Amino acid sequence: MEFLFEKYQQKLKYTSLSYTRSMMDDIDWNARLIGIKGARGIGKTTLLLQYIKLNLSDKLSQTLYISLDDIWFNNHLLSDLVNDFVRKGGAYLFLDEVHKYKGWAQELKNIYDDYPQLKVVFTGSSLLEILNARADLSRRAVVYQMQGFSFREYIALETGIKFEKLTLERILENHIQEASMINNQIKPFQYFDDYIKQGYYPFYQEQPNLYSSRLGEVINMILEIELPLLRGVDISYIAKIKQLLMIIAESVPFIPNVSKLSERIGINRATLLSYFHYLDEINLTKNLFRDTKGVSLLQKPSKVYLENTNLSFAISPQNVNKGNLRETFFINQVAFLHELNYTDKGDFKVNNQYTFEIGGRDKGFKQVAGLEGAYIVSDDIEYGFAQKIPLWLFGFLY
Repeated sequence: MEFLFEKYQQKLKYTSLSYTRSMMDDIDWNARLIGIKGARGIGKTTLLLQYIKLNLSDKLSQTLYISLDDIWFNNHLLSDLVNDFVRKGGAYLFLDEVHKYKGWAQELKNIYDDYPQLKVVFTGSSLLEILNARADLSRRAVVYQMQGFSFREYIALETGIKFEKLTLERILENHIQEASMINNQIKPFQYFDDYIKQGYYPFYQEQPNLYSSRLGEVINMILEIELPLLRGVDISYIAKIKQLLMIIAESVPFIPNVSKLSERIGINRATLLSYFHYLDEINLTKNLFRDTKGVSLLQKPSKVYLENTNLSFAISPQNVNKGNLRETFFINQVAFLHELNYTDKGDFKVNNQYTFEIGGRDKGFKQVAGLEGAYIVSDDIEYGFAQKIPLWLFGFLY
């Protein structure tokens, strides 16, 4: 354990506190078992280490952070480590990358039941299934989903100015006042294009010139390691999933023609539909359905988008389209906290209540004429008017 504690101290030493995610305040850290799910590269590890540094600096001897993909666990059991840790006064345990440890669900269940004095926080892939875990962690763990930077968070990181989060209703009802307040302090378009291209994943600051290639590596690791590990996808089929992802990226928004795609990629309908489902699960795409109730693994999505705009530049930079980027940005920022569906009139239905049509500065109301609760979301405008709202403002929802 001394070896792992030393590695943890080194990580903690070099963890910066210059900026912390607002999610830090959304988590109930008093819960005994906390799970944080999210895609690779969005900052789960940093969140844990920052929390320790900010809140447990006076209890470091009672605290341990470990990553379960550490080679140390090839010859050691987590249960033995935890037992030793608790006997020596351990009270706060942070487990990173739990999906890399075989039998993680049962181990966590045992730890929760056997050590009631121990608080445990764990992170895992967006594919982590708490509800279906054999050990039934759903009634023990409080689980949070983590997303990449919002436009609001990106601005805070770039400028040091921390704007408060806006609710959807606040934007719809008071967008002119909210946009004015923000424009009085910064110029959103000074940062918007950079965010769209490379501001979603926290590692963008480390080596900006290598961002796209590093994001490509993240995509490959998700497809080649996490999918086979957590969904049992045969590694020989990963090439076909990559082919599907490329097809989607080249024509976002993508309207699936299952018969043609099955023939082109060389897989049957059921397998193809499962691939659409997996790509959405691992946060590489976003599937839109007319009705999300009862969506099954074998249901064809009405439209498919990339999960965030940065992926467009990493996967298919030669096919980047401004109109598609606008819609992808809107989906990414809104769907994290709200239900978003495909609709025949307008572009999106949100919370089954509001209809949004996305476009440029001159976008009119033709497509949503006569619809109650309809709004135009326009790019390239600093301020809106009436039912016309600036696109960038939806980047302040989280």
